[in-house]
Amino acid sequence: MPQIQLIPASAEGALDAAEEAVDLLLDTGRAPGDILVLTTGDPHPWAAHELSFGEAAYWALHDAGDDVFYADAAQVQRAAGRPVVVFAANGGPAGATAAALPTAFARAGALLIVCGDAQQINAVLGTGV
Repeated sequence: MPQIQLIPASAEGALDAAEEAVDLLLDTGRAPGDILVLTTGDPHPWAAHELSFGEAAYWALHDAGDDVFYADAAQVQRAAGRPVVVFAANGGPAGATAAALPTAFARAGALLIVCGDAQQINAVLGTGV
């Protein structure tokens, strides 16, 4: 069962918090291909850029598994599990966090880092993290 780490952040600050978490993971020796970042609101700029080349090219990068991969939390079913999942609850449709967080938890091999509103996340996971 993956360990859960909560980084309290506003919806506006969740993506920045996720970026800092990724930087820290990389700085401490975690391989880039070990990390999946999910966003509930606006896509990460990397994802938006890569998607401009088309879905096929974008998911090919995911399948190659060489680098940190950024995806919309709504597509979490399509994303393969990775040792570390960083979940940025950065807004989006109502219920986006509740819908995607349990699957994100299931996709995380060792660690799930959730950046967002602590109260909302605890309500979704049904546990104090």
